[in-house]
Amino acid sequence: MDFIEQINRYIPKNEQEEKDKSIIIEYITQYPNNILIRDNEFAHITSSGFIMNKNLDKALMIHHNIRNTWAWTGGHADGDGDLLHVAIKEAKEETGICNVSALKDEIASLDILPVYGHYKNGKYVSAHLHLSISYILIADETEELIVKEDENSAVDWFSIDKFTSEYFDANDVFLYNKLIKTAKEMNRKI
Repeated sequence: MDFIEQINRYIPKNEQEEKDKSIIIEYITQYPNNILIRDNEFAHITSSGFIMNKNLDKALMIHHNIRNTWAWTGGHADGDGDLLHVAIKEAKEETGICNVSALKDEIASLDILPVYGHYKNGKYVSAHLHLSISYILIADETEELIVKEDENSAVDWFSIDKFTSEYFDANDVFLYNKLIKTAKEMNRKI
């Protein structure tokens, strides 16, 4: 399914997603030629995977080099309109897992996420927005994990009770708990 159609069909779960969906659709309409590539330096589509185990009681996280915190996997679409494919590809690249699939082939969350100015590969990247399309991914927690040193410094499974302000900032707590809740709701519908 076309990524724009998939976004249009997505039913927001809360006021934040209603507002973010509206802005994402408007931005896609205004910038159809470069919304999927980094050439759009103010905002562009990204795709993330919130990787969980089969029991949905753990999530696989990476310690992100630029953000210097534990985070989910994901990345730039780089022109690929198959955003689920992007999420799965990034999950494999960033964690080393080989067997990962979507809990359901539908969007789990829509979010506009700020990215602060930083250096990457010796070049400055100005602050911008990620128009984040995310999916719930499932992986086996016994698979070997591999650090992707140019992007992260650690990979590990977290019990879902760790997604609190003791371990993450308030924005991440909101996002990750929203995804955990969504995963459980999706699983009930299977």
